[in-house]
Amino acid sequence: MSVWQGARFLRNTRWGAGCAAVFGACALMAGCGREVPAPAPAPAAPPPVPVGVVTVAPSTLGVVSELPGRTEASRVAQVRARAAGILLQRAFREGSDVKAGQVLFRIDAAPYRAALASAQAVLAKSDANLAQASAQATRYKPLLEANAVSQQEYVSAVATQKQAEADVAAGKAAVQTAQINLGYATVTSPISGRIGRALVTEGALVGQGEATQLALVQQIDPMYVNFTQPVADVLRLRAAIASGQLKRAGGDAATVKLVLDDGSVYALPGRLLFSDLSVDPTSSQITLRAEVPNPKGVLLPGMFVRARLEQAAVSGAMLLPQQAVQRGSAGDTVMVVGADGKVSPRPVKVGAGQDGNWVVLEGLQPGEQVMVDGFQKLRGPATVKPVPWSPPGASAAASAATPSASAARQ
Repeated sequence: MSVWQGARFLRNTRWGAGCAAVFGACALMAGCGREVPAPAPAPAAPPPVPVGVVTVAPSTLGVVSELPGRTEASRVAQVRARAAGILLQRAFREGSDVKAGQVLFRIDAAPYRAALASAQAVLAKSDANLAQASAQATRYKPLLEANAVSQQEYVSAVATQKQAEADVAAGKAAVQTAQINLGYATVTSPISGRIGRALVTEGALVGQGEATQLALVQQIDPMYVNFTQPVADVLRLRAAIASGQLKRAGGDAATVKLVLDDGSVYALPGRLLFSDLSVDPTSSQITLRAEVPNPKGVLLPGMFVRARLEQAAVSGAMLLPQQAVQRGSAGDTVMVVGADGKVSPRPVKVGAGQDGNWVVLEGLQPGEQVMVDGFQKLRGPATVKPVPWSPPGASAAASAATPSASAARQ
C-alpha cells in the first residue's frame, strides 16, 4: 500500500480521526511555545520647561512725568564798563571760574586820579575857610554881649561859618565821587561763577557814552531747569491728590531727575522750586522751574534735557518689566504661574511707565509669580518651571565685577 493510500485510510477510519486530533493538539502546543512580542510602552511626559518669572511685591511708587526742558544759569551778570577810557588789561583766563570781587579788567585810570586829587584840593580849601569862619563867629559872640559889635555883624559871621561848613560837605561828596569813578577803572566780577570770552580787547575805548559790555559771568552751581507741563495733566494730578487716590510726593518739593541729550541719567537729583501761576495761551502749558546741583559743571546753560518729575506717589502699586505685560485693544494682560506650574492669563490695570517697567495698579496679589521670559516655550497646557528672572545687563555686570573682587581678595 502506498503512502497516499495509507493517509486516506487513516483519514477514513475512526482511529485515523483520533490520530489527526492528536497531531493537531501537538501542533497547537508547539505553536504556543513561540515568543509573543510585548506591547510598546506609553511615551513619557516631557519635563517642565523653565521660564523666567518675577515675584511681585507692593510698594509705594512715585508717579513720574517726563517733560522737556532747558537748563539756565541760576545767576547771570553782565560785566560792563562804568568808566570811560582805554582798556589796558584783561586780568582773567577766558572760560575759567572767577570769584566775586576778582579783578577782570583795568581801564586807564589817570584822568580819574587827577579828578580825585582836584576834589581833595577843593576840600582842603573848604576846610581852611571853615576854620577861619568858625574862629570869627566864636570871637564875635562875647563882643555881641558887650555891645562891641552890632547884631548884623554877628549874624554875618555865623552865616559865613555855615556856608563854609556846606562847602566842606560838598567837597567831601566830590572826593567820594572821584573815588568811586577811580574805582570803576578797575572792573571786578559782581558774582562768583564761570566767565565766558572777553567781548573787547586791550586798547579798545570803552564806556564812552554807554556802559560797554565786557564779558558775561554765569553761576552754574546750582543750575535752573525750566520745563513745561500740559495744564490738563496738572488738573488731573491735583484731582487725584484731592480724592486720595494719590498722595503728594516729598512734601512741598517734588523730586526731579534729568535725562541728558545722549540718553544718560544725570546722577544728582533736583527739587521743584515753583510752577507758574499763569498758563501760556498759545500752548496751554504751565512753566515749572527746578533747581539741580551742578558741582562738577556737567550741566551747561542752554542744554536740552528731559525732566522726570515726581509730583505724587501711589500706594500698593507693583512694578513689572514692560516685556511681561501684553498690551492689546481688549486691555492689558500678564501670564501668572500658579503653584501647580500651570500658566494662566490675568487682566491687569497698568499705570505710567518708569525706567523700563510698568506700574501695575490692579489685578495682581503680593507673592504671585509673573512670566517675563520664555513665552515661545509654552506648548498648550504643559507645566512650566519658574526660574527667577534678571535683566540682561545684570548678569554681565555681575560677571565683570567678579574678577575685580577676586583681585581685591588676593
